[in-house]
Amino acid sequence: MNQDDQKPSTDTPWWVSNQAPLTSFENSQSRRGVSLLTAITMALVAGVVGSIIGHSTTSLISNTHLVSTTNTVERKPDSIAGIAARVAPSVVSIQVTSSQGGDTGSGFFIANNGYILTNNHVIEASLNGGDIRVSLANGKNYPAKLVGRDTAYDLAVIKIDVTDAPALQLGDSDKIAVGDNVIAIGSPLGLSGTVTSGIISAKNRAVTSSGGSGESAFINALQTDAAINPGNSGGPLVDFSGAVIGVNSAIASLGSSFTGQSGSIGLGFAIPINQARKTAEQLIKTGTSTHPIMGLSLDERFTGLGAKVADVAGSVVPGSPAAKVGIRAGDIIVAIDGNPVNSAEEAIVAVRSHSVGDVITVELNRGSKSIQVSLKLIAAK
Repeated sequence: MNQDDQKPSTDTPWWVSNQAPLTSFENSQSRRGVSLLTAITMALVAGVVGSIIGHSTTSLISNTHLVSTTNTVERKPDSIAGIAARVAPSVVSIQVTSSQGGDTGSGFFIANNGYILTNNHVIEASLNGGDIRVSLANGKNYPAKLVGRDTAYDLAVIKIDVTDAPALQLGDSDKIAVGDNVIAIGSPLGLSGTVTSGIISAKNRAVTSSGGSGESAFINALQTDAAINPGNSGGPLVDFSGAVIGVNSAIASLGSSFTGQSGSIGLGFAIPINQARKTAEQLIKTGTSTHPIMGLSLDERFTGLGAKVADVAGSVVPGSPAAKVGIRAGDIIVAIDGNPVNSAEEAIVAVRSHSVGDVITVELNRGSKSIQVSLKLIAAK
């Protein structure tokens, strides 16, 4: 628009111009007369304009041709859509059937020859003479066999008979930071290939879960607000490079005591992939895995601050690492490797986040005395 176009026209009525209307009248009688005349004039003009617009619109619609486009939307490889496109073909749906019921969940390829990592609680129902079937992203279905499982970490490895599976890259969960973007892919409520996104909300969350057998798994979990629901279990949590940094395993739910709501409330938990990788390698190699212990029993009913060594005979196993450094029944563990311990669950999770053979520092209270010891973790039998 040039400068001439911006100049107001002297013929333009005041109700469509930038100039304010004239409001100075000689007397009230003239004001009423002019106002009435103006109102009538405006009504007539509005009617005429409306008539013109109506005919013009009809004419325009009859001569309009909608234009379609075939342009391709380019999505960056590191966008959510780009990452999902790369990762989704490696994620599978798992269906377990048995005489006592069944279960569903997710998993993902960790090797090209068909090894799949998932949760123990996903495949647990198959132990009673059940079957495991795997559905791929391309729609193909395969029977699967159980390679091995670990109840302590709630992990399992299954295998299908393929040689060209699209295995995912495993990342480094120790390097992930609170606030990093993540994506969860799985089959919540049986809806395969579902993609959700969020961030890492917290690290080193002590989470306890149990499967159908009642055995508890203690997880030093990554917390995320990416929507995770029943059926997501065993699926991958990936970073924005597409590398797996966790195995989705548990959710916090309001349950029936909170207005009947259940499912995702933005509190999902994943097993760090560094731990999952070690367990998976053991299961593939030997069919079994192990976890580190100090050689003592904790009092899970203790409500004070810290983790209390059970005050009963035999709570410290003779000849164990704990016994060798002088830990006694009734001692209260308050920190491991300098990190505060507030409960028995946190102590167990802190120990299981290590490997067999690692040396840890344990701080404990014995009455009014504070004691610090170092011990070497051994494998649980």
